Amino acid sequence: MRPFPRALITAAVLAAPLAAFAQASPVGLWKTIDDETKQEKSLVRISEAGGVVSAKIEKLLDPTKQDAVCDKCSDERKGQRIVGMTIVRNVKQNADDKALWDGGEILDPNNGKTYKVRLKPVDGGKALEVRGYIGAPLLGRTQTWQRVE
Repeated sequence: MRPFPRALITAAVLAAPLAAFAQASPVGLWKTIDDETKQEKSLVRISEAGGVVSAKIEKLLDPTKQDAVCDKCSDERKGQRIVGMTIVRNVKQNADDKALWDGGEILDPNNGKTYKVRLKPVDGGKALEVRGYIGAPLLGRTQTWQRVE
């Protein structure tokens, strides 16, 4: 084999784990699945800026709820349209466990309540465990979102 193709093969082999690691990030477009009804609910875009992760609802999958507002919210989101609303704020990668992102909050627009949140990419980054909780992570509920892109 000539040196040039061998170098390309070596570079591809070395880059493969990096691509897999990038997919194990919560950043991207996700389809939310209700943990109780198992129904698809929305498309949520998670983005990162300066090491801080946030998420906005891009689309509600129920066509009858496209103009829904957060009537039960108690902060500045009260009365705002749910589509376009930031529902995850101030989440950072955990310093001790790089597989987790936590330290922020998640809003449930159905009841207007905010909870502490923990994000954990699973299945090679194809799914995201989203755990909202009060106090300790044991006291809460988990939804599994599916990566769209």
